[in-house]
Amino acid sequence: MLKLFIPSMYVPSIYQINFEQLKQKSINSIIIDLDNTLVESSQMHVPPQLRNWLKALQENQFKITIVSNNSKDRVSQFARSLDIPYIYAARKPLAIAFHKAMRIMESELNQTVVVGDQLLTDVLGGNRLGIYTILVVPVSEHEGWMTRVNRKLERMIFWWLRRRGYLKWGERR
Repeated sequence: MLKLFIPSMYVPSIYQINFEQLKQKSINSIIIDLDNTLVESSQMHVPPQLRNWLKALQENQFKITIVSNNSKDRVSQFARSLDIPYIYAARKPLAIAFHKAMRIMESELNQTVVVGDQLLTDVLGGNRLGIYTILVVPVSEHEGWMTRVNRKLERMIFWWLRRRGYLKWGERR
């Protein structure tokens, strides 16, 4: 059960992901969270660094879909400014949004990676389906009330993982 919370990879930021390594694993599709993965949850504009990073991924033949539990207004405004497909009110970790994103990108489980900042939504959801998962450090401390509840549960899970010897990639808040 605890193994469902262990990401395939753990990195400090999306900008630290080595996508050449993912290509070597035949991964060509990215399901990515929005809030506190790409930008702060209150940020509405796309920073130039993020825009350039997403453009570089697309130029390297990666397909991208933003999958977020947030509202249509929040997710659509952000994703449309980038011309990236999106799914809002995704209800992660339930599988339906992950499957929908793979249909949009015309990808299979073994060709897909889930990137996000939460164990209880992104990592659990991806791992339950057997998708490669990457956990990133949240870009901000500012979070909604439900995410704050999830973070408390995450801390307990991290404690259990450390205690069982499953953590090999360092400490996390």
